[in-house]
Amino acid sequence: MLTGGAAAGVGLTVAGALPTLAEPAAAASSTAENKPASGRPFPPLVDDPNGILALPAGFSYTIVTREGQTELSDGQGKTPAYHDGTGVVGADRNGLTLIQNHEMTPHMSQYGVPHIEGTVYDPGAQNASGCTIITTDRNGAKREEWVGISGTVRNCAGGVTPWGTWLTCEETFINAGATWSAAGLTGTYQKDHGYVFEVLVNDSKYQLPKPIKAFGRFEHEALAVEPNGRHVYLSEDASGPNGLFYRWSNTENVKLQSGLANRLDETVGKLEAMQIRLDDGSILPDVSYLTSAQLGRPFKVTWLEVPDRDARTKTVRTQFADGTVTRGKKFEGVWSTSKGCYIVNSFAFGANDLPADATKHDGMVWFYNYADETITLVTYFPHNPAAETEGANPKYADMTFDGPDNVTVTPWGSLILAEDGVRASHVLSAIPGGPTYAIARNQVVIGTSNGANVYSEFTGPTFSPDGRILFVNIQVPGITLAITGPWEKYLG
Repeated sequence: MLTGGAAAGVGLTVAGALPTLAEPAAAASSTAENKPASGRPFPPLVDDPNGILALPAGFSYTIVTREGQTELSDGQGKTPAYHDGTGVVGADRNGLTLIQNHEMTPHMSQYGVPHIEGTVYDPGAQNASGCTIITTDRNGAKREEWVGISGTVRNCAGGVTPWGTWLTCEETFINAGATWSAAGLTGTYQKDHGYVFEVLVNDSKYQLPKPIKAFGRFEHEALAVEPNGRHVYLSEDASGPNGLFYRWSNTENVKLQSGLANRLDETVGKLEAMQIRLDDGSILPDVSYLTSAQLGRPFKVTWLEVPDRDARTKTVRTQFADGTVTRGKKFEGVWSTSKGCYIVNSFAFGANDLPADATKHDGMVWFYNYADETITLVTYFPHNPAAETEGANPKYADMTFDGPDNVTVTPWGSLILAEDGVRASHVLSAIPGGPTYAIARNQVVIGTSNGANVYSEFTGPTFSPDGRILFVNIQVPGITLAITGPWEKYLG
């Protein structure tokens, strides 16, 4: 176990074993393209007198949006709650454009995403989820925010497309006609839910609130578009049975560009579930059977077609018998590079999280190689019971990490992970095949449990293309933060 500097506690890794995996995102500079990520320990985190975000010395933050306080444009109301997956979809000399998920069910908050004409998918999903579009200046200061899609449910993560839009994922499975009840109100969903939608970088008059049914209906978490447009990779955050990792193949060679819902018929392409193959050719039944002993070792991946991707009679993951596909507790963040995509499993240690003879863990990060069709475990967080009670003992606050969730690749090829673990929540710098460091800690307390403080999860980490600003969200209360500092010194 590598422990880094004073502010670092890490998952098991094999430093130096995976230099070819530490390659930057496709949007990174040509200099970074040929420079493997190395990373340096960040200084210890310094408590914030405002009680929002602890950062290393030399770093600072500004608040971009805050639920119920910052204003939406054109009188649309206040910034919605439950900030989640976020991507920078545009950058020019005038500033940046972000698209952000808000993960809610109807009336989960008084600040749901308002139904704005031209953005509504399901009128029955009132005061619920959706996305907002945020523009900032070059320093990350908010200029405008407006609704991009509404009438959806539990928009969790998603992915930026090569053509500059955002694919937002519903982490739910709801049939039309189902009812909801919240805040003393009741209603009925008018449409099915559990889809991927595209949000365009336009005002509401030019949106397309229509599901991309070709990508299947299940409890979507995140996705990554292969740069050549041949495949889209999708994660499923579900249990009972555990979720799957999917690949959509562009078998008809349709040109992928803005307006996917109109370009892709629901039967276009092929949706398949991942099978990780062991040395004897057998299928790994669940990712939790692998441990730190397999770090850095590629495994061959094959794919099995989904019989009914719209799940008309059975949910997609129950259409496969155990042992015919590779399951995993909480397939979460996915982020594409020019050579492959990173995939996160958050944890598996509860009674129903993993097979009886598998190994508990507090997080896994994988790299799937597009060309080789192999998957490699690059970071592993062994199960640490101390993490479950760390909030009761401040000395553990920046030493025990667990529950990685959203992931992004920095312009220097390293990873940023957002924790959704137990007690203290961190933003982490992770080097594929190397150490993990804390670079921020949430200080917003939203409750207590067993005498310990409970902190909201971090979501949606994403860098500006020039590497100057890391945007990240605290989910409850919903706050988007722009963090600046000497990033290249520690990540380059």
